[in-house]
Amino acid sequence: MSEIDQTRTSSEPLSRIKPFLTGLLLGIILMAALAAAIPEKTSPTEFAKAGWEKIFPPPGNADFLKDNAKEAGVKQTKSGLQYKIIKPGKGPKPVVTDTALVKYEGRLRDNTIFDANEQAPMPVGGVVPGFSEALQLMQKGGEYRIWIPSELAYGEASPGELVPPNSLLIFDVTLLDFISAEQMEELRQQMQAEPGGAPPAP
Repeated sequence: MSEIDQTRTSSEPLSRIKPFLTGLLLGIILMAALAAAIPEKTSPTEFAKAGWEKIFPPPGNADFLKDNAKEAGVKQTKSGLQYKIIKPGKGPKPVVTDTALVKYEGRLRDNTIFDANEQAPMPVGGVVPGFSEALQLMQKGGEYRIWIPSELAYGEASPGELVPPNSLLIFDVTLLDFISAEQMEELRQQMQAEPGGAPPAP
């Protein structure tokens, strides 16, 4: 065997190992970078999820809504609000001047629950535009799942630590009941007439 053949033969194992070592080194560097970017007190499952999302970030809100609109039962209004009827209600629908009694749970796309209530009275026109629009689509007893684009929610603002700016909000909503502005005024007057009742409206 010539010296050239011997050199070629001895270098072949190294040529096969070199790509493996290079890949291994890159993997170690990548994991170290991810570890530095992820908080220390993170479970293995959370670490894996956080690392995966840094390599392959989830789709933006627009892409998420585009895909979500294709899901069975999901409808989209002209404003961009998306909703799915879980259980239809009966009777008339509230208008913007009504006050609704609502059960709801609000969460982000990563399933972080930022708010929930079993019985919350709220003015239909006094909530974020997307939630107000959804309430006006519902009937008493109805259960909806709604997806509110950030521009119909808080936009670039943040209402609290759990809701970052430009967040898409997802709500499970049940319309328990609602009353008109006139009924609300009658109720307020009745409460004022009772001893120790409610103070007059400002």
